[in-house]
Amino acid sequence: LLTATRGLAVMNSTFLEFGPLAGDINMRDNGSLIAFETGQVTAYALETAQQRGVMFTRPGDQVYEGQVVGMHSKAGDLKLNVCKTKALTNMRAAGKDKTSGLDEPRIMSLDDCLEYIADDELVEVTPESVRIRKDPMASAKGKKGGKGK
Repeated sequence: LLTATRGLAVMNSTFLEFGPLAGDINMRDNGSLIAFETGQVTAYALETAQQRGVMFTRPGDQVYEGQVVGMHSKAGDLKLNVCKTKALTNMRAAGKDKTSGLDEPRIMSLDDCLEYIADDELVEVTPESVRIRKDPMASAKGKKGGKGK
């Protein structure tokens, strides 16, 4: 609800009664957009990446391999190159470069990050930022388990 309304929904509820356990609670249906290259985020790369989901980074931010840079609009994780630069050529194009129409990134607080993460993700808290990354130990376990079968 928070994602769909971008924080503009107003909700009211009252408590009725306790009930029996109804089963597991699904945390999220969406996957993550993960950077597969270390470097500086470019506006050129974000133009195509924002079509895949909601971004958490803006141009100029430093990212590293395995960092979660956005929320995928579909289930499952997707690795992206958000550091891709535009190929510079000596020839001029017939039309001018279009101005980039980037959406405003979703700024994640510590509470938002803790609510967002899945079992294979970690939250990094530093004095300057709060970031989400994929757990490198979880991916190593998955690779080891897959080879033995």
